[in-house]
Amino acid sequence: MPDITAANADIATPELMKSISAAFNSRDVDRIVACFTDDATFWLARGPEPVGRTLKGKEAIRKTLADRFKVIPDMRWDHKEYIFAGNRAISVWTVRGKGADGEDLNYQGCDIYTFRGGKISAKDTYWKIVEQKDRL
Repeated sequence: MPDITAANADIATPELMKSISAAFNSRDVDRIVACFTDDATFWLARGPEPVGRTLKGKEAIRKTLADRFKVIPDMRWDHKEYIFAGNRAISVWTVRGKGADGEDLNYQGCDIYTFRGGKISAKDTYWKIVEQKDRL
């Protein structure tokens, strides 16, 4: 008989996504990083690369999140919807917070997750940037 628990370890579930969302909203970096595999890749929405900025591994993720929460200590995500597809999930949210530089975060976005062994092996973040002047 197959091991159903092992077969389902990669499946994205509502409970898993709620747990990850709670970790991010706690802004407890160790709690957040515990949600990732050791070799995880996290693509940030902003950065110098066409994909934003690539973080590889828990230590890079830990440092970047710690730095981010120093600059935006009240950063929080209001999750609107989760979409599930096997070992992948999408989280649709609004991020809010006030940056040390005065930036008011109030953006809609989404994360595309890939799971392995019940942890995040890849996280790709996208968000809308609100500007005062239309650049179309």
